[in-house]
Amino acid sequence: MTFDIRGVLLLIMLVLAGCMPAKKAQGPSDLGAPSAASRNAGTELTQDASVASGYDAPEAYGPDEDVDPLDVLQDGDDLPEAESLSPEEQKILDTQISFHIGLDTEENADVQRYFQYYTHVHRGTMVGWLKRAQRYLPHIRERFLAEGLPEDLIYLPFAESGFNPFAQSRSGACGVWQFMPRTALNYGLTVDKWVDERRDPHKSTEAAIAYLKKLYADFGDWSLALAAYNAGEGTIGRALKKTGTEDFFSLCEASEDLKKETKLYVPKFLALVKVARNLEKLGFEPLDLEKRLIAPVQLKAKPGTDLLALAQSLGMDWKSFRELNPSFRKQEAPPARSVKVAVPGHLVAKAEDFLKRPVVQRQIQYASYRVKPGDTWWGISKEYKVSVADLQKANSGSRTKTLRVGQSLRIPGQGLVPGSGSVADARKWASKRANYLVRQGDTLWSIAKQFKTDPSSLLKANGLRSSSVLKIGQKLYVPDAGSADVKVAKAHADAVRRELVNYKVRPGDSLWGIAKRFGVTPSDLLSWNNLAKNGHIRPGDRLKVYR
Repeated sequence: MTFDIRGVLLLIMLVLAGCMPAKKAQGPSDLGAPSAASRNAGTELTQDASVASGYDAPEAYGPDEDVDPLDVLQDGDDLPEAESLSPEEQKILDTQISFHIGLDTEENADVQRYFQYYTHVHRGTMVGWLKRAQRYLPHIRERFLAEGLPEDLIYLPFAESGFNPFAQSRSGACGVWQFMPRTALNYGLTVDKWVDERRDPHKSTEAAIAYLKKLYADFGDWSLALAAYNAGEGTIGRALKKTGTEDFFSLCEASEDLKKETKLYVPKFLALVKVARNLEKLGFEPLDLEKRLIAPVQLKAKPGTDLLALAQSLGMDWKSFRELNPSFRKQEAPPARSVKVAVPGHLVAKAEDFLKRPVVQRQIQYASYRVKPGDTWWGISKEYKVSVADLQKANSGSRTKTLRVGQSLRIPGQGLVPGSGSVADARKWASKRANYLVRQGDTLWSIAKQFKTDPSSLLKANGLRSSSVLKIGQKLYVPDAGSADVKVAKAHADAVRRELVNYKVRPGDSLWGIAKRFGVTPSDLLSWNNLAKNGHIRPGDRLKVYR
């Protein structure tokens, strides 16, 4: 038997190529993300541990989570070579910060390159970060000074997240301070599938204060403490022991184990502090570190509270509500515990009125979708505003399952349905909580319009079908009918309750034209006059019209 040696070699090369991991393309959202996988070595959650603790792994986040890829800029060789600085910029770079760093910035090219990068190359990104920072920095500064920490540490989130509470790294670090799940839990933050307090700038700041104090107590040096914040105290401790060094910059020269990102972390932070402390001199809009935003009011929400409905009752969209309540991962409160919700002070009365009402449970409903060429889990989830995890769970698929063209998917959606969702239960539930009595001339459409809801919600809330006929005196449950605004609107509507008009049909009249003239709908006319959908009207006919 003879062998084609070239063919064998080619086959071996192909096998090896298939086994080797492809180099990941580095896009803008990947550049410079903190190595949270190495941070706090030995403390981060594995995927199995995540499931056991109730924490969803990073890939479980979907479009509904409003999680942003980390936008911290790149490190090391990706930075342009440092160009000569202006005399003013060099003077700024040479100023000392509020704690000893042990670095001569004039001799450190990395600091100069980062300084130039944030002030010139990506100046627009820095401007965006500063706008976000204004919202949180005054509070962070107040707390750091109260706890005796060096003031310049307040700028650390520039290097971590750009002050974005929803920033999510590829390895699962999250929030302004970029905590990994296990570290967050160790420092008193709740992280589960309902709430992620790493995204709460105030609570996570308290955790950051405690963690930074602990790191400084461990190493007695802020440069080493900052390196440990990035790489984990275990990693830095082992590297110091192995090299026999005692300071950060000696460690960087001696250690072959430390990642390049960690070696560049302190120079990056130092450059950002120099920028933040000299914004006006560098042509940026200055920060007002004394300006405190008016704090929202914290109210208690019962288990299972519909947070989206709460936001809507306050006249807020979900995005605005989430800015005040960034910890919530879902549009409803946890089913087994109460939570605090933040609302603007001028809306407290409305919120309290909503929160007094009985909790209406949500029931998952499903739509059907047929997979088209080019579809992806993420694309479909974005289109239907449902997380990838929920979409795959609804279709009993794993996260690696490949979509097939023509495949039928169940799209989970949430609708307000009382009780267990069955027709009988809905009717029983509605009869106990009925808050509206059907009157002459009422239709589902007119009642829905009166209470600023939609007919389908009325049908679901009362276990009715679209073909159901309302009867005078029938009791209905109208969601949101207990709110103060709705009561006022109802009272006003009752006060001007239309008088009955007997209208005589004229030549050329149509149901649509008459309805338009009196500000009602054709379906109202049909209902009030017991007319069939295809019924005809003739000149001389008398119609009941409530106006």
